[in-house]
Amino acid sequence: MAAVVQSENPLIRLRDVVWRPTAASMRLLALLGVIVNAGIIVSGGVVRLTRSGLGCPTWPRCTGDSLVPTSNPHHSPVNMAIEFGNRTLTFLVLAVGVAVFIAALRFTPRRRDLVRLAAVQPLGVVAQAVLGGITVLVHLHPAAVASHYMLSAALVLAAVWLHVRASEADETPRPLVGPGLRRLSHVLGGVVVLLLAAGTVVTGTGPHAGDDHAPRFGFHIDQVARVHGTLAWITVLLTIALLIGLRRAGAPGALRRRAAELMAVELAQGVVGYVQYFTGVPAPLVGLHMLGSALMWIAMLRVLFGLRDRGTPPAVADGRDATPDGRGIETGVAVAGLAGR
Repeated sequence: MAAVVQSENPLIRLRDVVWRPTAASMRLLALLGVIVNAGIIVSGGVVRLTRSGLGCPTWPRCTGDSLVPTSNPHHSPVNMAIEFGNRTLTFLVLAVGVAVFIAALRFTPRRRDLVRLAAVQPLGVVAQAVLGGITVLVHLHPAAVASHYMLSAALVLAAVWLHVRASEADETPRPLVGPGLRRLSHVLGGVVVLLLAAGTVVTGTGPHAGDDHAPRFGFHIDQVARVHGTLAWITVLLTIALLIGLRRAGAPGALRRRAAELMAVELAQGVVGYVQYFTGVPAPLVGLHMLGSALMWIAMLRVLFGLRDRGTPPAVADGRDATPDGRGIETGVAVAGLAGR
C-alpha cells in the first residue's frame, strides 16, 4: 500500500482526520466521543450544583424572546451564563458526533458496525437536547434530571463500544476467560448500572436540585443513601471477587489491569461519597463524585469489552498505524482509563 502524503496545512490535516480517516484517526475520534460524552455529565452537574438549572427558564430559547441570555430580574447573569454555556457545549458534543459519523462512513473498508455505533452519537445528542428541554419545562423534576443522566450513561456506552470496535479486527470473538468469570463480570456490570441509577435518586432527594424552587423526591435522604451505599459495597465485593478469579484463572494481564483500575476508581468514589455524606454534601465533592461516576462506568465497560478478543487490525499489527512503542494512538491518552482496546 502506498504511503499517504500528509499536507503541511493544519486545517487540511484536520479535515483529513474526518474525510480521509485512517485506523488511528478513527480511534482518536472515537476516543474524543468518549471524552465529550463523559464531559457533558460533569458540565450538567456544574449547572445543578450552582443552582443554574433554570438560568435559562425556557427552551429552546434561553428566555421568552431570546436564544441567548438577556437581562432578567428573576435569574442572575451568572446562573444564566452557566446554563447557556452548558447548552452551548451540546453543540460541541454534536459536532464531535457528526465528525465521528462522517469518519465511520468514509472509513475504508466500510464497516457497518462502526457506522451503526457512530450514528448513535449525533442521534443521542438530539435526544439529549429534547430531554433537556423537557427537564426545563417540568422545572427540573428529579425524574427528568435522572433520565437525562442515564441517557448520558447510555451514550458513553455507545462511545466506548465504538472506540473498542475501532481498535480491533472483525474476527469471531474469542473468550479470554471462562464462563463463570464472564457471568460474574456481567452481574457486576448490572450492579454498576443499579448503582448509577440509585445515585440519581440520592441526588434527586438531596439539596442540590439545580434551582431553589425545583421539586424533590419525597424519600428520606438517609434511606436512599443507605441503598446507594449498599449497592456500592456490593460492587466493591464483586470486583474483589473478579480480581481474585482473574488472577487464579491466569487471565491476560491487560484484563487484570482493567479490573484493578475499576477497583481503584470504586475505592476513590467510596471515599468521596462517604466524605460528602458526613460533611453535608458540599457542592464541590458532589461534582467530583459525578466525575467519578462517569469514570467508574467507563472502567466497568473496559472490563466487559476486555473479556474477549477479536484480533488486531492489520494496520496496527504491522506497525503502520502505531506509535513508536507499538501500542497505537491510545498510548498518549491513557489518563483516566479512557484509552486502550
